[in-house]
Amino acid sequence: MKIVVLAGGLSPERNVSLSTGAMVTEALRGLGHRAGLVDLFFGSEEADEGFFDAPVPESFKKVSREAPDLEQVRASRPGDSRSTFGPHVLELCQMADLAFLALHGTCGEDGKVQATLELMGIPYTGAGYLGSAIAMDKDLTKRLVADVVSTPGWKTVEYKAEDIDSLVESARLPLVVKPVASGSSIGVSIAYTADELRKALVDGLELGGRTVLEEYIKGREIQVGILEDKALPSIEIIPKEGFYDYANKYQPGAALEVCPAEIPAQTEEKLRAAALRVYETLGLSVYSRADFIVTSDGEPWFLEINTLPGMTPTSLLPQEAAAVGIDYQQLCQRIVEASLEARRQGR
Repeated sequence: MKIVVLAGGLSPERNVSLSTGAMVTEALRGLGHRAGLVDLFFGSEEADEGFFDAPVPESFKKVSREAPDLEQVRASRPGDSRSTFGPHVLELCQMADLAFLALHGTCGEDGKVQATLELMGIPYTGAGYLGSAIAMDKDLTKRLVADVVSTPGWKTVEYKAEDIDSLVESARLPLVVKPVASGSSIGVSIAYTADELRKALVDGLELGGRTVLEEYIKGREIQVGILEDKALPSIEIIPKEGFYDYANKYQPGAALEVCPAEIPAQTEEKLRAAALRVYETLGLSVYSRADFIVTSDGEPWFLEINTLPGMTPTSLLPQEAAAVGIDYQQLCQRIVEASLEARRQGR
């Protein structure tokens, strides 16, 4: 097959996405596909057959400790186009049999790219446009799944700088502060004190000012991947310092990752069932990864679900798949096949 791997884009997670895209492209080529990698935002100088055999830039393979400066990224693209798509991206997609979405965050995981490809009749990997859009919105997701799983109490606020003092005064700490539509723990912090909450809210203004203030639940960080409508073994994340933030996620050795998680079989079953209930409630398909906190009494508390989970060298879904004998190349192939079937079914 000819496959375009879409990565990068204009998202705080673009560096993670490029790393995912590089690995996916090389895996697909190892399977015999003609796969080409393109940065969604910067595009390609031309759309021709040579694209599918072009080398993968080495610079794409590592994830830096810091999220990118998006204003700098935006300014470095020639011209003044405001399009999400760089030059020739859609033409390349039309030349291919499938677009493999290695995108993360608001640029690619929120349903807009999926809807564009859907309208153009281009098959793509992962969940459909509607499920993707819902899952990207943490507030809407929690509203929809609150009746089928346990989820921490939350309040979603839209605020400006002059609102911060009143938000701090009325808050019941500790709280987890997170942007409504972001991933890779970008902009996420745990506020134990008023000063920490104030700083988190000030920082949140740079990410749009629409923020979820979530009840802090103390427990173990455990995540569950789903592949082809079935839950994979859980994986526990034990950061060596702090919590599982952006730096701890993508720097090798920053966190201990235990798969399968060392938990009682009953707790494992509850986690897998909860992940599938969320997946089904949101109408997702192909694959995803749900994040939980498991308290000392074995109760799983759902936090969020990712419809295009990372597939970098330190990502969790490939580790979960490997625990049941699915290697990285096989995982990519199964995502390709399941996605084609989901598009045929209109999912």
